[in-house]
Amino acid sequence: MNFAKPLPKYLVQRYQGWKATTFSENHAWYKKIAGEDQRPRAMVISCCDSRVHVTSIFGADQGEFFIHRNVANLVPPYQPDSDHHGTSAAVEYAVCALKVTHLIVLGHSNCGGVQGCLSMCRGEAPDLEKTSSFVGRWMDILRPGYDRVKDEPDQHKQVRMLEKEAVLISLENLMSFPFVREAVENDMLALHGLWTEIGEGELEYFDTKTSTFLPV
Repeated sequence: MNFAKPLPKYLVQRYQGWKATTFSENHAWYKKIAGEDQRPRAMVISCCDSRVHVTSIFGADQGEFFIHRNVANLVPPYQPDSDHHGTSAAVEYAVCALKVTHLIVLGHSNCGGVQGCLSMCRGEAPDLEKTSSFVGRWMDILRPGYDRVKDEPDQHKQVRMLEKEAVLISLENLMSFPFVREAVENDMLALHGLWTEIGEGELEYFDTKTSTFLPV
């Protein structure tokens, strides 16, 4: 494996600083959680975007959230076809093994994946249309959301709407998983749809009564 290289120096220095300070000062706590089974309060499905910092938004400690990240925080529909399904596997493990009581889908502003879907659906991204494009085929999950917002004339507003559609479609697809639906119907699991404006630190939640996103 001669393609694997050592870490860059700045990451090594940051690790050593963390080990000497944060870890050293809380060694007993780290040892405690390492020796126990994880018992997260919730699962969070968020975007891979490096600007989305889930634990910081909620002030969460290690062990509190079971976090799965993917492009545009999407959940595919239930499709047990013996293929590779990373997101579906994470959902299954969280609901069936960890028994989380809350499952949060967190979307965000200026999402590159959502913008890519928008460009693809408009016919402006031929590379994403190729069958060889992993990103394009993943963003196909969001195509129904584009159909809901395609008539919006304000392009800035259209992007925001599609970012929130990514959350709603993921919630809809979650309910196609039999074990998720069963847990929800038995009041063992609650689903939540959130969207955050990164630059302003705002957080909105989807309100089922009004079918809109409202400030938290």
